[in-house]
Amino acid sequence: MDTLLSGARMGVSWLEQPIFKRIILKLSGEALAGQLGYGIDSQTILSIAKQVKSIHQLGVEVAVVCGGGNIWRGIAGSAKGIDRATADYMGMLATVMNSLALQDALENAGVPTRVQSSISMQQIAEPYIRRRAIRHLEKGRVVIFAAGTGNPYFSTDTTAALRAAEIEAEVILMAKNKVDGVYSADPFKDATAVKYDTLTYMDVLNKNLGVIDSTAASLCMDNHIPLIIFSIAEEGNIRRVVLGEQIGTTIRGSVD
Repeated sequence: MDTLLSGARMGVSWLEQPIFKRIILKLSGEALAGQLGYGIDSQTILSIAKQVKSIHQLGVEVAVVCGGGNIWRGIAGSAKGIDRATADYMGMLATVMNSLALQDALENAGVPTRVQSSISMQQIAEPYIRRRAIRHLEKGRVVIFAAGTGNPYFSTDTTAALRAAEIEAEVILMAKNKVDGVYSADPFKDATAVKYDTLTYMDVLNKNLGVIDSTAASLCMDNHIPLIIFSIAEEGNIRRVVLGEQIGTTIRGSVD
């Protein structure tokens, strides 16, 4: 009864019941760049904050992992002659910038937020502490995990898988900027590319689909964490996924 009353106060219909209690939302750097293609697009990040607020009002516990590819890519930097570890650390700093921008947008929208960084920078973010992160979620705060895993050679996809296992998230929602799911080939280059509705993690690995890296796929598979890949370009898609609408591509341990 208390839940129904709380939902009514927030303007949430009792018919709109989320199918997930705790989620990891993985935002690529490209998703934050919007149509600009680089940097942080203010309209895009405001739209994302609005969508996160809408699921937060449903009572969903939300943790976010931001990529940094809109500012810096470690692999690209390494290809230009920068030491790989150094290039990856630079990429981690890019994710912190994105996390702070998202925090600001969420706070301005009235959503209580905490940024936790895997690299110590106490003036601007809390250190990542698993129990503290879970406590923030239980208190209704959105937690943004910044700086990847804190280690070079690991992607933010792997960070999302690792944090999902640590905080016992039920699902990872991977929001993409340019595609609305997983295809058999690049849909921008191959007109015959077919979109998959469901896949297994072994399909992803065996077919080398490249939608997430192998380390992240293995972590999700071993810990039975489903992954839903969808487009964030259409406003309201995050809420649709949380409410159980079948959009994008769902990846799990096995296809029933």
